[in-house]
Amino acid sequence: MRRAIELAARGLGSTSPNPVVGCVITDAAGTVVGEGWHERAGGPHAEVHALRAAGGAARGGTAYVTLEPCNHTGRTGPCAQALAEAGVTRVVYAVPDPNPQASGGAATLRAAGIKAEGGFLEAEAAAGNAAWLTSVRLGRPHVTWKYAATLDGRSAAADGSSRWITGPESRADVHRLRAEADAVLVGGGTLRADDPHLAVRGVEGATQPLRVALDTRAGLPATARVLDDAAPTLLVVGEDADTRHLPDGVDLLRLPLHEGRIAVHDLLAQLYGRGVRSVFLEGGPTLAGAFLAAGAVDRVIGYLAPALLGSGPAALADAGITNIARAVRLDITEAVRVGTDLRITAVPVSEAVPTPTAPKEH
Repeated sequence: MRRAIELAARGLGSTSPNPVVGCVITDAAGTVVGEGWHERAGGPHAEVHALRAAGGAARGGTAYVTLEPCNHTGRTGPCAQALAEAGVTRVVYAVPDPNPQASGGAATLRAAGIKAEGGFLEAEAAAGNAAWLTSVRLGRPHVTWKYAATLDGRSAAADGSSRWITGPESRADVHRLRAEADAVLVGGGTLRADDPHLAVRGVEGATQPLRVALDTRAGLPATARVLDDAAPTLLVVGEDADTRHLPDGVDLLRLPLHEGRIAVHDLLAQLYGRGVRSVFLEGGPTLAGAFLAAGAVDRVIGYLAPALLGSGPAALADAGITNIARAVRLDITEAVRVGTDLRITAVPVSEAVPTPTAPKEH
């Protein structure tokens, strides 16, 4: 099952709006004879890839799958039926399928005389599929907030001179994370201060995420790097923003302003409607604070550089937290060295284990 979870991760960034799924098939003697993962939305599911690799050796064998095999025909056929037809005699899955239309795969397998067992390494598999499970449960994309800061929490020097806080290894690691997301999001302050490009570089075979530029007054110049053709871009502006200076063909999304700002959940609902299931938030402290105040941060990844500045902007601005009792408590899930820096990954304590309750797409 751990191998199946590893395989599932290969689909990150390319299966949306579907989940990532991995499958390993062993023959009757317990030897691995087939492996597969869901490679892209609309394509064969993990079980089908693994069955093709196994061929006749799957008969009498066991399938290990990170998500309960689906039980309905969408753009692809039901995997429960495919497993039964291949002669598999046992199926072990990690996470039950929460989709009322696609669930019931285990029951179908049992009806066909196949032993089906669920819940094995469920927490590990759910963590790997956190983006999809969150989108299913909340009806909005999963949001990862990434920031880089010194050990004293400064995201830049007071004079604005510090373009890079962290080392090259951390910056390369960020491109890997971008490649796993459906969309990368920044706000107007970052657009004007840094002119970010936001496209993925240095990741072989990466699917470029949607670059989402949130600029309420459309103040970015027509020459902004985010408007080039290296990756798709969505420019989000206020309803009355003047965009006449922008190049023809820019994909615009106009949203109403609330006290001068676009509401976080309005934006996320629009992105969800466009098939976005995971957002990589790279905006500055103000945008991060707005997302945190809206309860829309599901994972935090902080790159901490071994440096001290003493002054300069903080990594996080006002998030509506006025006392220690209201602090957002996090569960640290990983802390590793990346070059000379420390990368810490954490999730809000109440969100540590997503509980799926709504349909998935096919």
